[in-house]
Amino acid sequence: MAKVSVYNMEGKEVGNMDLNDAVFGVEINEHLVHMAVVQQLANNRQGTQKAKTRSEVSGGGRKPWRQKGTGHARQGSTRSPQWTGGGTVFAPVPRDYSFKLNKKEKRAALKSVLTSKVQENKFIVVDELKLDEIKTKKFAEVMNNLKADKALVILGDMDTNVIKSAANIATVKTTQTSEMNVFDVLKYDTVVATKAAVEKIEEVYA
Repeated sequence: MAKVSVYNMEGKEVGNMDLNDAVFGVEINEHLVHMAVVQQLANNRQGTQKAKTRSEVSGGGRKPWRQKGTGHARQGSTRSPQWTGGGTVFAPVPRDYSFKLNKKEKRAALKSVLTSKVQENKFIVVDELKLDEIKTKKFAEVMNNLKADKALVILGDMDTNVIKSAANIATVKTTQTSEMNVFDVLKYDTVVATKAAVEKIEEVYA
């Protein structure tokens, strides 16, 4: 089992914690991680782009000039793609880009990125994250104490004070264990998780 230090909000080490190898010590599967990221980005696409083909643009009902004898190249319509105002060749149409990964693949991908963060010593566990009021300055101090600049903060429970205090810090994102995803874990340099959050992750994914 991997062992990590547990810190308090002042950045002082207050203990140790054993991490479950079934979650934080798996073999990293880069292919599944890649697929999970591609899936999330694809599922976020609106897919509403649209351009008109030659059959959809207005005009062009008659042949612009006779077939022979004008000195021009033959033309059948002023709405052919080579004309100004003509249709677009292979125009994009609205479509759904989303695709599915099965549950086992998603779980394996998430375990892989969590394992990589532990191996890179970029997984920080805090005993608790509690704020008496919504105060961005106070939350920034906690992140500074933990030496976590660009961080994903994983909370065990919904905590409005912590979430709103972090909202104005561009380099920090808060999430709960039920909303974790591979893209966010990879995007942020450091993962900061409360002890309660780690226990929930192990309970769900072990």
